[in-house]
Amino acid sequence: MEIELFEIKDHLSRHRPFSDLPPAILDGLVSHIEVAYFRAKSTILTLGQDNYYLYFIRSGAVEVSRSSGELYNRFGEGNCFGQFALMRSKRVRYPVIAIEDTLVYLIPNAQFQNLCEQVDDFADYMEESHGARLRQAVSKVREDGYNPLLASPVRKLIRREIVTSSPSASVQQAAEIMTRARVSSLLIMEEAPLVGSQGAIAGLITDRDLRARALSKGLSLSTPVRDIMSREVICCRSEAYAFEAMLTMMRHNLHHLPVLHQGKPIGVITAADIVQYESHGSVYLVSEIFKQTDVVGLKAISEKIKPSFVHMVNEDANSHMIGSALSFIGSSISQRLLHLGETKLGEPPIPYCYLSLGPMARQEQLMVTDQDNAFILDDQFIPQEHDAYFADLAAFVSDGLAACSYSYCDGEIMGTNPRWRQPLKAWQEMFNNWIDDPDPEALLHSSIFFDLEGIYGQLKLAETLKRLIREKAPQSRKFLAHIARNALMRNPPLGFFRHFVLEPNGEHIKTFNLKERGTAPISDLVRVHALACGSRSLNTLERLADVNETDLLPQGVGSDLNDALEFISMVRIRHQAKQIDTGIEPDNDVEPTRLSSFERRHLRNAFQIVDKSQSFLRYRYTASDGMRAIR
Repeated sequence: MEIELFEIKDHLSRHRPFSDLPPAILDGLVSHIEVAYFRAKSTILTLGQDNYYLYFIRSGAVEVSRSSGELYNRFGEGNCFGQFALMRSKRVRYPVIAIEDTLVYLIPNAQFQNLCEQVDDFADYMEESHGARLRQAVSKVREDGYNPLLASPVRKLIRREIVTSSPSASVQQAAEIMTRARVSSLLIMEEAPLVGSQGAIAGLITDRDLRARALSKGLSLSTPVRDIMSREVICCRSEAYAFEAMLTMMRHNLHHLPVLHQGKPIGVITAADIVQYESHGSVYLVSEIFKQTDVVGLKAISEKIKPSFVHMVNEDANSHMIGSALSFIGSSISQRLLHLGETKLGEPPIPYCYLSLGPMARQEQLMVTDQDNAFILDDQFIPQEHDAYFADLAAFVSDGLAACSYSYCDGEIMGTNPRWRQPLKAWQEMFNNWIDDPDPEALLHSSIFFDLEGIYGQLKLAETLKRLIREKAPQSRKFLAHIARNALMRNPPLGFFRHFVLEPNGEHIKTFNLKERGTAPISDLVRVHALACGSRSLNTLERLADVNETDLLPQGVGSDLNDALEFISMVRIRHQAKQIDTGIEPDNDVEPTRLSSFERRHLRNAFQIVDKSQSFLRYRYTASDGMRAIR
């Protein structure tokens, strides 16, 4: 071995993780190492560039920054940097400059990946250094590459105590309350039926309402606020993300948004609380959707979804943010199509509610998706008089969605299918039959209907069905056992010895489907637990939070599933973003050899979690009277 290589080996052997490498592996490594020198104040890595080396500092010091320019860390002799890019997309997220004259050893990506594959301790060390174990890798709030506030829960935006009044308060009294509290809105609460209890929200007034609805019209200052308040108050949940609140405010042209925690108001956020922060392109897409006057315009807008998706991925938005944004966009397109359809066909003959189903209802929609929708019609429905209108409306919406790249559902779970265009009483009968007298084959094709959300029309019709599900499902052991069995039909692609199980032939040979074999099994099994505990949530992560408040799962299992879902989702999301970047139509079929060692290692961990959770599901729910009690 040449003298220079002896010196490199000697120095590396003094520092972890190289000091822990077997001698033979270290000998093989040093022959591939390159040496580079950087003068003080020179740039080593720039934001967004591709990096193909692990940098080991032989002497000198460097400064590592976040993409925002904020200082992340300073490293000196014996430290490494650059591994984060190697373990992910090769794209630099942490720019590096030399703050002293610095000599570095460059370890090529091929040798880095081989070390991660061959030596678990080396991989663990590299992953830990950037908090990238499975749990750390799926942290919900990343601090690099995008505004962290957009990933903050809405409750963190609440700046002041909630200010309320009763409907009988006068305009003058309301103005006095708002002035004293220095707020621009006042939440109007119904009189509570019991002393010390809190009534429901009756309405909302703002300083604009006082000017436009009272003062400018010459109303008496003694006029009760019930006469000028907005009665249809749109709210958001405290656990929603700030960017979701922004979308809601833009969709409804709101300046004030009450925040609810467990159904009770805890504050009001204003547009001023969030508009100062940069938003994702999805926000602006939604505002443009509702300006379109025909399907051609919507189709043009839909072509911007892919760039918006890639933007969010490149900004390191997490899967919940991306799924929520794309679901919101899809819902908005559906809503606009329904409005355009009503304009074309005339006013609907009876009230109705349009349902989104599956991933869109769960706020988990990604780039590869089809249509899943249905209609609940008012019980006044008379087929001979009313069905032709709704058949035409369903066709208009479905064709419009197809034009906007939401493909038709192969299983015909769309409002164009008369079976899924029924009056409320027919839907109630179907759900009662599914729950009270479950048929395995029928349930196999109806699980998607237990993920339903009303997005247009008389939303109370959807809420009636959701309430029926919450009340009946936990009481039917037989139903839970059948739906649990169906949830076990999609298994993670992991065989003996933790080898990936790949498609043996066909179009997607040597791949596995990250939706069908990864995220969908988690959504399926979490749905069972959520139905068992009467959860009100639809999103899988939110359902897990509800389930974790019960004793349905062993301690720690819920957190593990949360992390597994996020990691699998992010690999799936990045896979689709890379395909879009290269002009390939996105799909869910991943070839393991194209993944980094980091991704392969943690996918195995995630799939093992899913496998164990499915085994527990099989144990937890049985059709016999001996099924474990659900508490």
